[in-house]
Amino acid sequence: MSTMKGAHLLTATLAIFALATCLLVSASDPSPLQDFCVAINSAQFPQFPGVFVNGKFCKDPKMATANDFFFSGLQIPKPTANAVGSTVTAANVEQIPGLNTLGISLARIDYAPNGGLNPPHTHPRASEVLVVLEGTLYVGFVTSNPDNKLISKVLNKGDVFVFPVGLIHFQLNIGPDNAVALAALSSQNPGVITIANAVFGANPPINPDVLSKAFQVDEKLVEYLQKQFWYNNN
Repeated sequence: MSTMKGAHLLTATLAIFALATCLLVSASDPSPLQDFCVAINSAQFPQFPGVFVNGKFCKDPKMATANDFFFSGLQIPKPTANAVGSTVTAANVEQIPGLNTLGISLARIDYAPNGGLNPPHTHPRASEVLVVLEGTLYVGFVTSNPDNKLISKVLNKGDVFVFPVGLIHFQLNIGPDNAVALAALSSQNPGVITIANAVFGANPPINPDVLSKAFQVDEKLVEYLQKQFWYNNN
């Protein structure tokens, strides 16, 4: 009897370990099961209305071309004369179909002089490695509850900084000239949630009573903030 119980315990332990391993593996972009899986628009499948996949449908690998793995444009400076003084140029699976299932993407960020800001935001599906190409940036991220510790640093040309997945982070140009950075992200589609836009620019609006209690401010201030235009720099 004890031998049977021991066998059952071992089986249960192995099952739990296998489940935990599967959950850990599924916490990031799925690994490719072939050399590549060039994305195609799901709208090309009208016979499957309302059907979505976790990622993109794939074209026949025999039909792949060099352009499926190519993108031109990250060398072009983007205008920064906007409310936050920055512009993000993405190079993810939407621009490069060949990134589908590969778990990587890039972005260029241009910052206006003296205060160009990539506002506090998160990437729900990716960690980020940022390298400064030009200028001087003050960057940082905030750890999760309960510590909410700010980890920040001033970066100069050639410096690299890491933002862990899901944590709120930002970059501010503190120099007198334009700044440029390149970000590598660990997802083909990292997503972005800009905190101010999400909280005060939600559609439909979040009940002001919720936000006044959460931020411990007067409800009229919340209503004022909700009426502002929240610029999207992506």
